Order: sequence, then structure tokens, then C-alpha cells
Amino acid sequence: MLRSSIFLVLISCAAVSPITAADSRFSVRIDGYKIVHVYPHDPEAFTQGLVYIDGHLYESTGLYGKSSIRMVDLSTGQVLQRYNLPAEYFSEGLTTWGSNLVQLTWKSETGFVYDRFSFALRRTFHYKGEGWGLTHDEKALILSDGTAVLRFLDPQSFRETKRISVKDGNGHPLKNLNELEYIHGEIYANLWQTDRIVRISPRTGRVLGWIDLSGLIDKHQLANADAVLNGIAYDSKRDRVFVTGKLWPSLFEIKVIRH
Repeated sequence: MLRSSIFLVLISCAAVSPITAADSRFSVRIDGYKIVHVYPHDPEAFTQGLVYIDGHLYESTGLYGKSSIRMVDLSTGQVLQRYNLPAEYFSEGLTTWGSNLVQLTWKSETGFVYDRFSFALRRTFHYKGEGWGLTHDEKALILSDGTAVLRFLDPQSFRETKRISVKDGNGHPLKNLNELEYIHGEIYANLWQTDRIVRISPRTGRVLGWIDLSGLIDKHQLANADAVLNGIAYDSKRDRVFVTGKLWPSLFEIKVIRH
């Protein structure tokens, strides 16, 4: 406990690492962060989707033979409820819609809709290509597939209603958009294999800014190279942002520091 407390103090005070102006992706504003609280997280959870609603975290974990959806107690990290997917599915993004949980899979072109309270499977749906991240605005589900394109889906029929191409400050396509969250009218996306979150206009696809989470976790705590930042959840009632990563032992509540 003492060691973790010291770690929290150190990283809370750490300066965000600089980013060179030569990197064209970061020609818009780059924000930092402050750690508000650190919570335990299952280090065996290969986090692919993260949602916070009604006082609980809901998490989609990946890998073949290990994929699941979970309801998790925020304060303890304890898994309160769990459903394991068949071994042929690799779980990906997760979001809510009404009383449902909606989950993607990586290469199976299949999504699942569950009752949020019982985890009973209500229906399946299909989409073309890979499934990576998933969130929603007031009208549509928003899906990432690893490219620079975000697709908007009707939450009832799951048909595509529109798409946007995400471009950086210099107009270049921004690929590897992964786990998504809709916060304050913007799409937040983990950029796969980086320590950064990108803020995207849902109307134009323009990059509005970046959040650099360098130094958030001591990389010596991480199991392997796949243990990258991935997982954004938003508590709309208390305006709290949570982030974690694949196979991370901790989940962080952060406050974005505007620069």
C-alpha cells in the first residue's frame, strides 16, 4: 500500500513528456493530465472496451478463448458479473444503448447485444470489416475499425448512416483509432500503441486536440508489449474520466489539464 501511495505522488507530479514539433500529427493543442485517483484493475483483463454507468464499470476483454463482458466494482476492481464469449470470438469495443450493452468482435464481423442487467444475449448483428472501438452520441453508435474512418450506425437496425474520415492538423488521415468514448460532444479515441488520446469532431472528423498520457503508469509494471493504453470511460453525472490499458494492474481517474 505504501509503495503504491508513493508511486501515485510521483506520477501525479510528473511533467508530461515533450512532443517534437516535427511530428505533424500534433500540430493542434496537446493537453496534459492530473491523476485524481488510482483504482485496482485486473491485470489479466485485455481491455478492449470500457463504459461507466449507474455506478459500475462495464468492460469488454479480448483474446481468443479469454473474451468476456464484465461488470466491475470501481473501488475494488472486483468482477461482480461476467459472461465469457465462445472461444472463436475476440471481443472488442463496448458501449451502452438504453438498457443494453453492445459489443463488437475483431474479425468475426459480428456484434452482440446484451441485457445490461442480466447479460442475457438479446440479438446479434453484422458489419463489414474489423471491429475495434465503439461509443455513441444521442442518435447513433460510432464504430472504429483501425482505419482513419469512423462509422455511424443506427442503434436499432445497425445499418451505417454516415461515416467521417479523421484527419490530423495537417489534413493527413489518422489511422489506428481504437477504443472510443463520447465526452462533451467530442469523440475521444485511444491511438493504438501510443500513450495518447485524440479528441475528434463528430461532425467533420477534424482532430480538435490531443491528451498526452505519457508517464501515467510505470511500464515496468506491465506484462508485455501488448499492454498498451486502451480504455476510456466517462461518468457523465460526476464529470469523471477513467482510463486504463490492456493487462494493466491499475485504472486511473484523470483530470485533463488544458494547455
